[in-house]
Amino acid sequence: MKPRDLLLALAVVLVWGVNFVVIEVGLEDFPPLLFSALRFFFAAVPAIFLLGKPRVAWRYVIGVGLALGVAKFGLLFIAMKGGVPAGLASLVLQSQVIFTVVFAIVVLRERPRRAQVAGIVIACVGMLLIMLDHGLSAPLGGLVLVIAAGACWGVSNTITRHAKPQDTLRFMIWVSAVAVVPLTLLSLLTEGPREDLDALRGIQLTGIGAIGYLAFVATLFGFGTWGYLLRQYDASTVAPFSLLVPIVAMATAWLVRGEAVGLQQAIAAALVIGGMACTVIRRRPQRPVESGERILSESAA
Repeated sequence: MKPRDLLLALAVVLVWGVNFVVIEVGLEDFPPLLFSALRFFFAAVPAIFLLGKPRVAWRYVIGVGLALGVAKFGLLFIAMKGGVPAGLASLVLQSQVIFTVVFAIVVLRERPRRAQVAGIVIACVGMLLIMLDHGLSAPLGGLVLVIAAGACWGVSNTITRHAKPQDTLRFMIWVSAVAVVPLTLLSLLTEGPREDLDALRGIQLTGIGAIGYLAFVATLFGFGTWGYLLRQYDASTVAPFSLLVPIVAMATAWLVRGEAVGLQQAIAAALVIGGMACTVIRRRPQRPVESGERILSESAA
């Protein structure tokens, strides 16, 4: 990888890792579903008017918009609002790699490699350790919601691999646009118009900054740069960088939010990240990597 592209990959890792602490800060100003709706609104507008149609079938855009934009981020934001710390959420969310591999086996009829099976088992042991340790750092229900968010991300990965979008940034902008209306309606129904209006009227600079970061930095810069890298290099070169995201997130949460990591969580984190490494790293590519398959290891929030 060229030095400039290496720096870009590390920049995306940093952006997506810090992203979880930014979410935590933004949730102090907004109810979770409204916050998610605002994030996707500003990620989509005005970009959709400048880039044109997504160049894939609309059913794929809608499917990913609902699975990723509405379900995955909605559940993640609700869980973090409910008390799941940023660093822990970033780690547990990586269960998406497990679900992606499983869904690819069941739906796309892919044959798992031995390393993938071993990686899933190792990562599941790590997740179990986290669940057993939940009382020290987060509510069990919140962790279950984050795992459910990981499953929804796995669904969206499977749809995306089938859709094979040639332009990841354009695709993500339209996915963001699809998510806005359902998230807004869900926010009005569950969080209530009064709470939403109060949040908008009392918006602080921290809330504005959080929305801007998630919409423009994490979504547009993050996914746009990641898509560029995946067009320049094969997935086995780029995907391993995503394993650094939870490490950056946990370090940022410790530095900024004072989120401590105990011995059991550290061991669990090592198992989860090691298991994920087994599922995404290959010694050499066995066949050309299609652009739609490159979404497998994206770890943005």
